[in-house]
Amino acid sequence: MRKLSVIALLALAASAPTLSYAQAPTAKAGDSIASLEELFRLPTLANVSLSRSGKYLAATTPKSGKMNLLVMELATRKGTLITGFDDFDVVDVNWVGDERLTFSLGQANSPTGAGQFNGGGLFVVSRDGGNAKRIAPTVGESRARRQVHRSLDFFRAIPGNTDEIIASGNMTSADSTDLYRLNLNTGRTTLLTAGRPSDLTGGWLIDQNQVPRVVSAGIRDEITRVIYYRASADAPWVELTRFSRDKGEVFVPLSVDSNNQMLVATNRGRDTMAVYRYDPATKSLGELVASHPRYDMGANTQGESVPGALFDPETRKLLGFRVDADKLETVWVDEGRAKTQKMIDSALPDTINTFVRTTGDTLLVSSFSDVKSARWYLLDEAKRTLEEIGAARPWLDGKLVQQRPFMFKTRDGLEIPGYLFLPKNYKEGTRLPTIVHIHGGPFARADRFGSGFGYSEGQVFAARGYAVVVPNFRITPGFGGKIYAAGFGTVGRQMSEDHEDALAWAVANGYTDPKRACISGASYGGYAALHALVKTPDLFKCAIAGLAVTDYKYQLTTPDGDTYGSTAGVDFWKAVLGTRDLDSDLIKQISPVNHANKMKAPVYLYAGLDDIRVPIDQINRMARNLERAGNAPKGYMVKAKEGHGFGRSENRVELYNELLKFVKESIGE
Repeated sequence: MRKLSVIALLALAASAPTLSYAQAPTAKAGDSIASLEELFRLPTLANVSLSRSGKYLAATTPKSGKMNLLVMELATRKGTLITGFDDFDVVDVNWVGDERLTFSLGQANSPTGAGQFNGGGLFVVSRDGGNAKRIAPTVGESRARRQVHRSLDFFRAIPGNTDEIIASGNMTSADSTDLYRLNLNTGRTTLLTAGRPSDLTGGWLIDQNQVPRVVSAGIRDEITRVIYYRASADAPWVELTRFSRDKGEVFVPLSVDSNNQMLVATNRGRDTMAVYRYDPATKSLGELVASHPRYDMGANTQGESVPGALFDPETRKLLGFRVDADKLETVWVDEGRAKTQKMIDSALPDTINTFVRTTGDTLLVSSFSDVKSARWYLLDEAKRTLEEIGAARPWLDGKLVQQRPFMFKTRDGLEIPGYLFLPKNYKEGTRLPTIVHIHGGPFARADRFGSGFGYSEGQVFAARGYAVVVPNFRITPGFGGKIYAAGFGTVGRQMSEDHEDALAWAVANGYTDPKRACISGASYGGYAALHALVKTPDLFKCAIAGLAVTDYKYQLTTPDGDTYGSTAGVDFWKAVLGTRDLDSDLIKQISPVNHANKMKAPVYLYAGLDDIRVPIDQINRMARNLERAGNAPKGYMVKAKEGHGFGRSENRVELYNELLKFVKESIGE
């Protein structure tokens, strides 16, 4: 594992106090493989968090086939289920003091991670389930009324205030995000960002006094971001810098303090994003604070937030650094937290352990690995005891295969990371039938250590005798500017070559039988699987295409989807595709719906009937065109009340039972 480089890092304590810890029973290593029902059973717990005092715990747990909100009083271990949604998962849960919580609705299972899609909304509820109210509507409600969606999202708690929060949303202007002081009792908002310097705003930063000080804004019909700053609530806004989202130098503010000093993430003079000190008065970059040679920190080169600097949630004091590398890595500059981390890691070896401190002596510890289900513990610092309070999927312990990081080189010289899954009993040099799983997005880092859609497919197929290659590829953010920028204008061309080169790596290293490879994915990954049969008809012997974009013009112009209504989103996609003309020959060439006659290998399609990210009409047309071309899909599973991904366990089990049969018939076992 590459080490995290941190400037002026405090050394870890030479020894750590011993914890008293009694581990809950787990399955024995070497147990039988996990059944599909076990793999896709909803987790017992997810999204665990403590109230500010540490007296209460919130989590999501299964109810009516969806993840709903549970609150537990830790003194009595009495839990109360306080929501009962059967159409959405509860997501984005946040405590407001000890008595209330806010949450939103969404879809926990999608090819690029949890998302709101047709959900959204902002809800508030007391911890006993009373006084529940909806403060902002869901996307689905707005679409049903044919209204412009006006959103509110939790942005920040206000220290010492349990009646109000700071919320972000577009209540003032449909195309811009503002900040509001939101009264949870009345639902009334007070605009905090009046006089903002631009439209198309987002990415606000506030100081310790809850004053908005920094904002990122777009430029209409461009993919440029402009960063504005003001020295105080009464000072004028000034432009600090601007950057393009497709290439070059990127600059993303991370924090601003009372002394008008900032931490920023930038790739100025380097490939990966690193954390620096910055003086906004002189617009000068200061010392390098934290960096990694291969992975972005603080923000990625798309301008999105990623793990980097760790702050105290109330004082905003810098405590340490985190990087989402092959595996999550954390380094603390706060001596007390460094000592606590070492103590926890000694008690919970061979897992990735993180913790959150409350105002009391109780800490919430999260622990997971690629072969061990996520677990949560309460650490009592005064008593030095560690108590397990729950696990996500304990029935999988001992039944999972390893997730192995690897690096492959593309034909034009990019070095890109990915993951490899092999059967437990794999013998070196054995060439296996192989699934190449392509993630969704494509401009998303969808697979991480121990999680992601690729991780799920890796566990399904590797446990049953297949090698599973889960590569990243150009335009995947998080791996520096070269990999990201190289993806623009390459969809269906060099981007697809990366998928081919990942397979070539597996063949060259002796894992894969080149005559028995299948390509699989959903969303962009579903597109990539279909396009592979057009571009390289002899390379892959079958394709699994879920939720697949098949017609890029339709995808970006239909009002049935959620991309069309975003000017910035469509402009960005045009840059990714490499043309602003959606009627161009290029768009026709890279849209699989036009090339069914070139696809000779067997195809399996699946889709959610209610998908608004990739509307189903283009997938239906793909199925009809394949049938007319004499290569009708071997299966086409469409599920009602499913969106951009199958969320219901029974649907996922049914799907993968079919896919296992399909793959066996196509490339054997």
